[in-house]
Amino acid sequence: MKMKKLTLSAGVAGIVLTAGATTLALQAKESVEPASSQASDSAANPAITIYKSPNCGCCQSWVEHLDAHGFETTIVETDNLNAVKQEHDVPRDMASCHTALIGDLVIEGHVPASDIVAYLEKPQFNTIGLSVPGMPHGTPGMETGRKDDYQVIAFSANGQQSVFREHKDY
Repeated sequence: MKMKKLTLSAGVAGIVLTAGATTLALQAKESVEPASSQASDSAANPAITIYKSPNCGCCQSWVEHLDAHGFETTIVETDNLNAVKQEHDVPRDMASCHTALIGDLVIEGHVPASDIVAYLEKPQFNTIGLSVPGMPHGTPGMETGRKDDYQVIAFSANGQQSVFREHKDY
């Protein structure tokens, strides 16, 4: 009986040690690999929620532009975009046909994916968003054959604005 208990205890101890070693090995692997891949995934594939009218084709084309550039897009169709713009402090002169959010960052209108990524890498102090006011021809989603010069504007909640990027002769 004493021998059975000793053998059983040794077997249980072996299982516990093996399980513990396996757990430690998995934790060590997880702490190295996923942290770096998660960081690159979130930087490479920012999640963006787009509020748009269900009937707007250029908005859908902009979403496709973001998808093609690695963004994780979620679409919320609404007939009350003005309420979304007001809730997120989009100034009237910055308004366009759709509003998108990356966390607290507001993206208004047809802002190119590359400009959004550049802003995410180096945000401007005291700004809450980027906008391409109106709907200039040639912006992502507004490819009509004509290419108007346009600016991507960084804006703050208090109404201040600055040019983030200019697009001419592109």
